[in-house]
Formats: sequence, C-alpha cells, structure tokens
Amino acid sequence: MLRESVDCGEVTWTNASHRLHPELASQVPSTAVAVLFPVHSPIGFPCRASETGILAAPRRLLTSILSRRYPSSPAIVAPSRASSRLNLFSRHLESKPFLELNTPFSTERSALIEDDDGTPIKPKPPNIQDKLREPVVGKAEEKSKIEEKKPQPHMSSQPPHPALLIPGPIEFDDAVLQSMSHFSESHVGQPFVNVFGEVLAMLRQLFQTTDPASQPFVISGSGTLGWDQVAANLVEPGDEALVLHTGYFADSFADCFETYGVKATQLKAPIGDRPQLDEVEKALKEKTYKILTVTHVDTSTGVLSEIRALSELVHKVSPDTLIVVDGVCSVGCEEIRFDDWGIDVVLTASQKAIGCPAGLSILMVSGRAVERFKARKTRPTSYFGSWKNWLPIMQNYEAKKASYFATPSPQLVRALHTSLSQILSRPLDQRFADHRAASLKIKKAVTALGLKQLASKPENQANGMTAIYLPEGITPPDVLPSLMKKGVIFAGGLHKDIAGKYVRFGHMGVSVTDPERKDIDKAIESLKESLFEVGYKP
Repeated sequence: MLRESVDCGEVTWTNASHRLHPELASQVPSTAVAVLFPVHSPIGFPCRASETGILAAPRRLLTSILSRRYPSSPAIVAPSRASSRLNLFSRHLESKPFLELNTPFSTERSALIEDDDGTPIKPKPPNIQDKLREPVVGKAEEKSKIEEKKPQPHMSSQPPHPALLIPGPIEFDDAVLQSMSHFSESHVGQPFVNVFGEVLAMLRQLFQTTDPASQPFVISGSGTLGWDQVAANLVEPGDEALVLHTGYFADSFADCFETYGVKATQLKAPIGDRPQLDEVEKALKEKTYKILTVTHVDTSTGVLSEIRALSELVHKVSPDTLIVVDGVCSVGCEEIRFDDWGIDVVLTASQKAIGCPAGLSILMVSGRAVERFKARKTRPTSYFGSWKNWLPIMQNYEAKKASYFATPSPQLVRALHTSLSQILSRPLDQRFADHRAASLKIKKAVTALGLKQLASKPENQANGMTAIYLPEGITPPDVLPSLMKKGVIFAGGLHKDIAGKYVRFGHMGVSVTDPERKDIDKAIESLKESLFEVGYKP
C-alpha cells in the first residue's frame, strides 16, 4: 500500500483496487506519491504533493516500473510539474473517455487501452467507405428493431401453475412472495419492529379509521382466530350474542360463542339471502344483546351484507350492543369505513383480498370495544387470544418499540407489509371499483350461460366472489377437473344443504387489479368449455 500526505487531505492507494504482481510491488519507490485529480480537491484544483516533489499518476508509475523490469520497452519520462498538472487536468475534463469502467477511481475511468508493451492504443476513426457499404435497412426491418427494444411485459417469477380462483387463498403478487423469503431476523430487533409498526399504521388506512383510540391487531393464526378473540375478550360466559346468518360461517361463529359459554341466537335467512333490517330490529327489541355479529361476505354463499345501514339501526335501537363484522372475505375488495359506519370490530385474514399468504389473523377494534374489554368482570377465557397479553404488544409495536408475548412470523409480516403497500399505492375507491367491474363482468357471463347464482338479488351479490348453481344433473366433480386441465381452479360448494349443486368462483386481489393478468377472461371461457364438454347446452 502506498500512502502520502498532501496539503488537502490524504489519499490511499491499495492493491485491492490496483492489483500488482508481488515482484512489481516490491519495486515501487517508497517516496512515490499518488496524485489527486481535481475532483478530490475541495476547491476544484489539483492538490500539491509534499516534500518529495515527485509527481506521477498511478498509470505512469506502473509504466515506469515495467520499463525497468523489461528494458526493451520504451521508458516514459515523467513530465515537468506544470505540464503534468495540465495533462491531468485536461484528461480529467474529457467529456467522454475512451474506456469507461465500473469503478469510482478517476484514474481508471480515464485510462486508455494499452498493448502488451504498454503502448496506448488509439481508437480507429470511423471509415466512411465502410459505412457506405453497409446494407440499407428497410422500414419494415427498422420497425421490427424498434419493437424489439420496447419494454417486454412483466413475466412472473413463479413456476407455471393453474390460476387459483377460489374465495381464498388467492393468487399472490411476485413481490409479496419474495418478501416471504426474507432472511431470518429477530422478532424484537428494531428493523422488524419498524416494519410491524408500519403494517399496523397501514391497516388503519385500509380500514379507514383515524381514531387514535381504535387498535389494530395482527396475530399469527387463521381468520378463525378472530372469532376466538371476539368470544374470549368482548363477551363473558352467560352473555347474549345475536348472530346474523347468511351461510356456513355464521353457524361456525355461533358454535365458537357457545364454546366460550356465550349464548348465541341466530337470525337466519333463506339460502342466498340475508336477514332484513326489520327482522333485526325486532330481534334487538326482544332481548338485550351484548354483541351482534354479521358476515360481510359469506364465503359459502357469496352473499353480501349491508353494513352501513345495519350499523345505523343497531346504534339507534340498541346502542350498547357491539357491532362485529366478519370481514374475512371482504376486507380489501369491499368498501369498509370503520369510523364513519360506527363499527366496533372487523376481523379478517391475510390470504384473501389482502393478498398475503395465509397465517395472519387481522383485526381492527374500536376504542369503545377496547373499553368494554377493560371493564370485563372475569378473566379472558383464552390465554393465547387474550387481549390482556396482546393489547400492550400491539400498542408497543405501533409505537415501534420492541415487545414480546408470543413470537410472530417476521416473514409473513413482511409479506403483509408488501401487500398493504401495493394496495395503498392507489386510491381505495379505485380498488373497490375494479372489483365491482370484474364482478359485474363475471355475473353477466354467468347469466349469458343460462346459469343462476345463489345470491339471486343484485344487492346481495358480493364483488369478490360468485357462487354459481350448476345445471341440473351436473355436479362439481363433473367440471372441476376439466377446469384444472384448462389452467383454472374453482372451489366446490360449501353450504352443507346444497354442496353438490354449485361451484364458487373467487375474483379478488391481483387477478382483478393487475392489468397484465388474464385470469378472469380465461376462467369465464374455461367454465363455458367445461360445461359444453359434459353436454350442457344453454
């Protein structure tokens, strides 16, 4: 290594950047000085070397060494100080060096190509005659070359696979999956704590709440864990819960309440419909309910519930009743205005319209619900799901302070961070409009095929999925394998009373919002072909 002090600083030349043969390195004079180019000087001029008076650029220094080792090579005498500075200055200001290397060193950026003897090789000027002899390129060929240079459409890094068009899990964006491959990190390390805090802040935007008293939760588990959190923290054994029934998941939520000693009353509607507001009002007047639950979109039927009008009714008729929305199949594709609609809890999961791999239970809880939890007379009836354990953890994470109760999944949280960043990169209203447009397109195609939906009324039809009755005599096993062969995956029926009569088509997330994906069109055409193959004629 050569090091020399100069008036305006110190420069180090190491063989990490200029690798010399050991024999050559031994011949480097101890008094050699590395020259600073004007870019290194704070005033824009070359710095003056100290004491020795030797002025030689690294390239000239190396040439000098080579000339002593190989006498046959012409020696290069270092120029005078004045001419050397002028040469260096002019070389440094060359607007387009002959050879540009990927390095920050100006000596190498402005270096010339040399032959084996160290003689600089000058570039040949363009030969006009050769240029004239080049074949004339036609307009068609020019157009072809221009098209070749156009940016190609984004190609997914995922292996080829059928489009997953069930009501969750859904197709995931490449960037979300890449986030899942993040290296292992501490769940209490500041980098992860910062990411988790940002996730909680972004959830406030997704649920559209600005109330500082509300609290987001992200806990490892499926959407079902949200039921347990509600049943273990917001009601106590012996309390009454009113469960509005629109399909399979209302039955399950009611069963969850009963597990925790809560008395659940279900208000049911015919398959494909939802309880009407006058029925809800009547039920609320007949009994005092601590809590009311409604499934925003029931995945088993594709029925969409009206949340805003329902919430207004509950606040009017039974203002002390907490309003809980099961939004597992709605958050991210259906409009939810947490503050404006006066909701107390929305529970959801990561793998549906939010577009993140399964494994995260996500809740938004109002300040009123938090106070109800704090005022309970008995201990929460769950340990892992207890907000006594999780509430301070979430508050600390949102404040970007490390905290611990149970280990979260850093990779899943990072994937959620990526998906939320994508969702919030454009207005939520536009996202909801895209899902409505895709849903309308699908439902028109279903009608054109002569098929019916479980949700027959337009106001009951979800925007993120469609439950489709199959023609008489055709069952899900008759069409699902054919769809798979065509590169599309639908889900069979889930409602126990009619499971063998219908299929479910999920249309949410990137399959709808990514304009380069043709999942929806492909699915419509594949459904049509699969039905024709088994003898269906509209």
